Amino acid sequence: MYYKVTQNSELLMFLINYINISKKEAKHLLTNGCVYVNNKIEKQYNFLLHKNDEIYIIKNYIFYKKKQKIEIIYEDRELIVVNKPHNLLTIATAKEKDNTLYNIVSEYVKKSNKNNKIFIVHRLDKDTSGIILFTKNQKLKYLLQNKWNQFALKREYLAKVHGIINKNQTLKNYLAIDKYNNTYISNQKQGKLAITEFKIIKKYKNTTLLSLEIKTGRKNQIRIQLANINHPIIGDKRFGIKDKSSVMLLHAYKLEIIHPITNKLLKFKTQYPPDFIIE
Repeated sequence: MYYKVTQNSELLMFLINYINISKKEAKHLLTNGCVYVNNKIEKQYNFLLHKNDEIYIIKNYIFYKKKQKIEIIYEDRELIVVNKPHNLLTIATAKEKDNTLYNIVSEYVKKSNKNNKIFIVHRLDKDTSGIILFTKNQKLKYLLQNKWNQFALKREYLAKVHGIINKNQTLKNYLAIDKYNNTYISNQKQGKLAITEFKIIKKYKNTTLLSLEIKTGRKNQIRIQLANINHPIIGDKRFGIKDKSSVMLLHAYKLEIIHPITNKLLKFKTQYPPDFIIE
């Protein structure tokens, strides 16, 4: 879970007093590298926190395929939210039936009750990492899908792109899908409007790190729009250019959603993946 520091404090005391966990549990989290301060693992009990520091805590994982693991960001009786790694399909395709996020999370919930089920609400491309939400009953799945824009208040991504971008922008294009299921930029008559707003986080020597908020949910929206302005995402083998990156640097890092049962605002945020801070 994600927290923001409101006043100076030592890290151990912050965990005990503001997150409401025991001293033993706080020490366990720190010792096992489960606490991030401003995107870096911090194990020191008396590490001094300052106002506006960002704390990210990992409490639970789903383990699969030996040492591979998926972080559970949030779970209750109705929802489960996880952090999907790169190079993993969200759901099955004709070529891959078993090694999917859906199957892995499904097996996890069945461990507590064999009758438990999960239902996909939205998805990410295989090469995109980040936040995915599942429901635990079909009625909620359809409720969220049919009114997604009412429930999902904010969806933000991180992307590291080729080239230097000097100003924040709003990208607007009409996107269509051909008979081979490929997305392309079209005209208003053929396509559907795609809107993406982005802000510059940091400029490197030959690349730029962006935070992007999608206002629409079109297939491959971010990837094709950034490629269209000649700043393709690093590692994007489909819409990008040839580079040395082994992964595509696109990550769904923030989701704010109204809980469909409690009506409470849920805010989910992940720490930066390590690939994003390399040059």
